[in-house]
Amino acid sequence: MEEVNAYIESGILELYVLGQLTVQEQQEVEEMAVRYPEVKQEIAAIELAMEQYALQNSIEPSAELKDQIMNRLSDNETIVTATAEIEQVIKPTPVVPIQQHNEYEAKIRILRFALAACVAMLVVSAIALYSAHNELGQAKTEILALNLDKQKFASTTSYLTEENTDLRKIADMADDPDWKVVKLAGTKMDPAAKMVVYWHTSGQHVMVDNSKMALPANDQSHQYQLWALVNGKPVDLGVFDVKSDTTQILLAMKEIAGAQAFAVTLEKRGGSVSPTMDQMIVMGGV
Repeated sequence: MEEVNAYIESGILELYVLGQLTVQEQQEVEEMAVRYPEVKQEIAAIELAMEQYALQNSIEPSAELKDQIMNRLSDNETIVTATAEIEQVIKPTPVVPIQQHNEYEAKIRILRFALAACVAMLVVSAIALYSAHNELGQAKTEILALNLDKQKFASTTSYLTEENTDLRKIADMADDPDWKVVKLAGTKMDPAAKMVVYWHTSGQHVMVDNSKMALPANDQSHQYQLWALVNGKPVDLGVFDVKSDTTQILLAMKEIAGAQAFAVTLEKRGGSVSPTMDQMIVMGGV
C-alpha cells in the first residue's frame, strides 16, 4: 500500500493525464491502473478535476461580440454571396409560373436565413472552443508548475531531514567520551585553511564536518585525501571533494583503530598510495 501511495504522490499520474509521458511510461501507468484500483481511481479523479476546472473557468462570448458577428453575417456582401451559391444550385427554368416563382423565392429566403444561422453558430462555437482550449492549456501549465513545486518540496524535505540527522549526531557526541574532536589547522601551503575531524576511538568511526571546513574548492582532476598518522606512518582514510553546494554536514571516511594525528593533502583524483608532502594543506594532532 505504501508503494502505491508513493507512486500516486510522485506526480506521474498528472503527467499521464496531460499526455506528457513517453509511450513506455504510459504503458507502465496503465499496467499499474490494472493492478491497483487506487491508481485507476486517482486517474479518473484527476481527469474529472481537469474537466471541472476547464468548465468553471470557461469564458462565455460577450453580447457585444455576438452582435458584431450577426452584423457581419447580415452584410449585403455575405447575403449576395450565399444567394449566388444557392442560385447556382437551384436554376429556374426559362418560363416559370407566378405561383411556382413565389415558391422558389420563399425557399431562397429560408435557405438564406438557415445559412446565416449555421455560419453564426459555427463562429460562436469556434470562439467557445478556442476559449476552452486556452483555459485547458493554462490548467496544464498550472498542474505542471504544481508538480515541479511538489518535487522541490520533497527534495527540500529530504535535505532538511538529512541535515537534522547530522546535527543530532554532532550534538550527541558531547555525551560520548569516545568521540574525539580533532581541529586541523592550515600549513604554509594555505595558512588560512582549516577543518574538523570527528573520531570515535572505540568504534573507529571517522567523519569530516563540511560545515566547519575552510578549504579551497578542488578541480575535476584533483581531490583532497585524509590521512591518519599511526606510529609515524600515514594511513589512507579516503578522498573527498569540497563543494559550495554540498547537502551533507557529516562525511563518513574510512575507519581507523588508532591515530596520533590527522592530515589532508591535495592529490590526483582517486587518491594516492602515499601523501604528497608538499601538497599538505591542513594537519592536527589528536
